[in-house]
Amino acid sequence: MSRPRTIGELRKDGYEVLSVREELRKNLVRKIKAKEELFPGIVGFEDTVIPQVENAILSGQDIIFLGERGQAKSRLIRNLVNLLDEEMPAIAGCEINDNPYAPICKTCREKVSRHGDRVEIVWLPRDERYGEKLATPDITVADLIGEVDPIKVAEGRYLSDELTIHYGLIPRTNRGIFSINELPDLAERIQVALFNLMEEKDIQIKGYRIRLPLDIYVVASANPEDYTNRGRIITPLKDRYGSQIRTHYPPTSEIEIAIMDMERHRFKDDHIAVVPRYMKEIIAEVTTLARRSPDINQRSGVSVRVSISNYENIISNALRRTIRNGEAQAVPRISDLPYIVASTTGKIELETIEEGREPRMLEELTKRAVANVFASYFIPEDFGDLLQKFEEGLVVEISDSMPSKKYMRTLAQVDGLMDRISRLIDGERPALVASAIEFVLEGLHLNRKLNKDTHEGKYRYRG
Repeated sequence: MSRPRTIGELRKDGYEVLSVREELRKNLVRKIKAKEELFPGIVGFEDTVIPQVENAILSGQDIIFLGERGQAKSRLIRNLVNLLDEEMPAIAGCEINDNPYAPICKTCREKVSRHGDRVEIVWLPRDERYGEKLATPDITVADLIGEVDPIKVAEGRYLSDELTIHYGLIPRTNRGIFSINELPDLAERIQVALFNLMEEKDIQIKGYRIRLPLDIYVVASANPEDYTNRGRIITPLKDRYGSQIRTHYPPTSEIEIAIMDMERHRFKDDHIAVVPRYMKEIIAEVTTLARRSPDINQRSGVSVRVSISNYENIISNALRRTIRNGEAQAVPRISDLPYIVASTTGKIELETIEEGREPRMLEELTKRAVANVFASYFIPEDFGDLLQKFEEGLVVEISDSMPSKKYMRTLAQVDGLMDRISRLIDGERPALVASAIEFVLEGLHLNRKLNKDTHEGKYRYRG
């Protein structure tokens, strides 16, 4: 069946226009009853954040999400669009998506007054009913709310005439969802204008007050440190948000790893990359330790993007080695970990500024992460035979560019070593064996069972 094209056809069809809050609530209830996934791609919030979001929507409350960077605030907000209807009718040609049954802008009111039910309508998809703006100090009232259009004034209209307004982002998202990221960065006068629009349903431009009863679901995000500091956000606006929901970083290593696997960039040759579980755990553990480090500014936070970027970099270095050595499989090793410096340093803020401090600090975090993960798999005594070989003079040299087959010599020199590392890898493919051997050697070194020398990008383990 064809969709209604005029207001009259819409009435005849019996279509009921709901407010955006009623619409969100209706679709949320339907999805909960059908046991559908509410927020695809959101991991780790199932028992904490999402229930609070559900309550806010069922209550019809505007939401502000408080959390450090990299806690999926923006993704969660954008997922709210999935709770809107697939399409919505609006008066054709209207800048602010007017309700066909109750238009609020002067142009549409006059159009309906003249033509009645013959006025044409359009159907807006849900994606066009979402607006977003990153708050910065230079944002103006004209950007968010609107401004007098000088061209329309030049045409002979009065400043007080509603038809002279050029609408901003928020009115243009009427009957939809509007998100303001980093709300405290808005200047106070902009916050006052936003409050007037949300609470009083009017705007003041050039000293003229214009009634504008918009139907908008307003969502915002903020860093808790900024949001709770007095003077960063006006109290009336803070009070206007019905629910303040605190987000958080992944509570477990398993969830952090799941996000890493889900979010990393993928390419056609990904099938040759195999990442052992312990390497994923090391990357996740580096981030976890960084979130507890007194050397890192925890008010700024340590984003999940740190884990994702580090994960991508160790895979990339393994792939680079594989291409150069003509191997069939790319498996990250411990010797690839120094390359996470490039993907970490730009995403953390140190408490004290000191030249060259970041690489040294990351090296320490990486060592602790490897030691912690090693301890979850082995104790040094598991490798008595290997340690005995080192006492007898065995020396093993490794590097991030060394072909995997060279590591098989170490495997051949130590009886029973394959049995030990079989809990780490599946099979005896050289690239997997090389990665496992490096993990064992570094774990024993960090447990002070082996010495380690570094020279020109190569590492030498000895008794």
